[in-house]
Amino acid sequence: MDSKDELPLERDLVSSLEKGLKVIEAFDQERSRLTIAEVAQATGMTRAAARRYLITLTHLGYMRHENKMFSLTPAVLRLGQSYLHSARLPRIVQPSLYRLAYSLGEAASIGVLDHDQLVCVAAVSAGQLVSVTLQPGTRIPAYCTANGRVLLAGLPQEELERYLARVAPERITEHTIADKERLALEIARARAQGYALVDQELELGLCTIAVPVRNFRGDAVAALNISVHANRQPAHAMAERYLPALIKMQVELSALL
Repeated sequence: MDSKDELPLERDLVSSLEKGLKVIEAFDQERSRLTIAEVAQATGMTRAAARRYLITLTHLGYMRHENKMFSLTPAVLRLGQSYLHSARLPRIVQPSLYRLAYSLGEAASIGVLDHDQLVCVAAVSAGQLVSVTLQPGTRIPAYCTANGRVLLAGLPQEELERYLARVAPERITEHTIADKERLALEIARARAQGYALVDQELELGLCTIAVPVRNFRGDAVAALNISVHANRQPAHAMAERYLPALIKMQVELSALL
């Protein structure tokens, strides 16, 4: 395909593969064990179709079946590992991320946008375990994260407006910005100042600051952040403390992409 916006022809799509992946995606933190009926409802399939896909995935080792309940097995991690091991971005950024984290003594991570979520593709804790979300493969809402906001700020205006129209922000903590107008202002602020600062909107006690990572064309392909506990570093002091190191690493990584 010549363009990422070009839609494939229906005859070129393998519908069974699409449905099988939808079954896997039906399971998440809130829905770790599901019945056939629940999978059918989550995927829009009939019970009979959902049953066949679940049996097939169980046969392949991606599911386990116990007392009418299905759950994912660790074999599913192979799918994510295939990306982390083969994709260029995680391999390139990991050494630089390690140096950044240990030079500051703080946790650092790099994430990318996947639809409306922020996916962590590389992380280094540097001995500071401030959040369980700072792990490769973790998916979190983009609207309440520093990495997510700088990447949303890098979207074309039309695409950003479509995102704001469909997103339904929830108050994850008492600090989460759930009002769309305020969220749009924060994204605009991130675009204007070149970084985003989020104070305990995803988790209580978690403060993050992020900058975009651009490729040679100037496209924001990832976001780089530092995460600290609010008790050790208040949010209002983070830009002065961490932004110079983030910008230096931003320039270094952009030269590699």
